[in-house]
Amino acid sequence: MSKDDLFLMVQNQIISRKIGDEKIHRAFLEVERANFVRDEDKKFAYGDSPLSIGFGQTISQPAMVAEMLYEAKIEEGQKVLEVGSGSGYLLALLYRLKAIPYGIERIKELGEKIDENLSKEGIKGIKFKIGDGYYGWKEYSPFDRIIVSAATFKIPEPLIDQLKIGGILVAPVGGESVQYLTVLKKETDKIKIEKKTPCVFVPLITDGK
Repeated sequence: MSKDDLFLMVQNQIISRKIGDEKIHRAFLEVERANFVRDEDKKFAYGDSPLSIGFGQTISQPAMVAEMLYEAKIEEGQKVLEVGSGSGYLLALLYRLKAIPYGIERIKELGEKIDENLSKEGIKGIKFKIGDGYYGWKEYSPFDRIIVSAATFKIPEPLIDQLKIGGILVAPVGGESVQYLTVLKKETDKIKIEKKTPCVFVPLITDGK
């Protein structure tokens, strides 16, 4: 794998599909996706598809990650919580976007590797915990943005509660076979929800209802 592979991934899978903006494109060029996949899958790291990271979980397709970041309208200095951090790829992208990332991963074995993966990118100090992302991370709330990187039948109420007024939450919402990327905007007097692109994510592992 080389910088050329990374450049082609961004050019062919993201820019050519008119996904995201220049800021997002630059962040993708600054993060080696190969550092967030299993050793046996590094040759597929820049492909146009999700990849297994073990334990029934995946690292999402690059284009879908770019779309989630774009819909979240990430700005420098914002506190952004990611639920279902997997291997840490989106946390790295958030860091390159100059946000302040917070991560939650339910599966201990994956969570324990996130610092190692991030360190390959020279990224240290991201706040992260192993736990049930359905309940968010109240200690550090409210958040400017929340991204849920796993499918849920409905957006968890604790996450809405932990979102700032004026904040945006992005999540794949729907059934087991297909979901819609859903954008929730928390306004002063109401919640506004929009359905976007159809997608398929692994389900959020939770004890929440």
